[in-house]
Amino acid sequence: MTETQAAPAPSSRPDPGSGRGLSALWRWLPALIRALQRRTRETVSEMRKVLWPSRREMITYTVVVMIFLVIMVTIVALLDFGLAKAVLAVFG
Repeated sequence: MTETQAAPAPSSRPDPGSGRGLSALWRWLPALIRALQRRTRETVSEMRKVLWPSRREMITYTVVVMIFLVIMVTIVALLDFGLAKAVLAVFG
């Protein structure tokens, strides 16, 4: 290794080719399970704080989104049709 090359940073994860990967996995497994449990607990806690819309509000929001989509699809289709006609008129 030359002076300009940096030494690789030490890794806290085991080298898969070292032959001790399975024992390292067993050491990491309890920490991984605790982390997943904590993540799940925090997610459930946050989901309880959410103000869920009522059925009536949800139907209203859905109708508004559908109307918006129909309007946008119509605009894009008309633009596509118009521009296609313009290109055919110019380039024949």
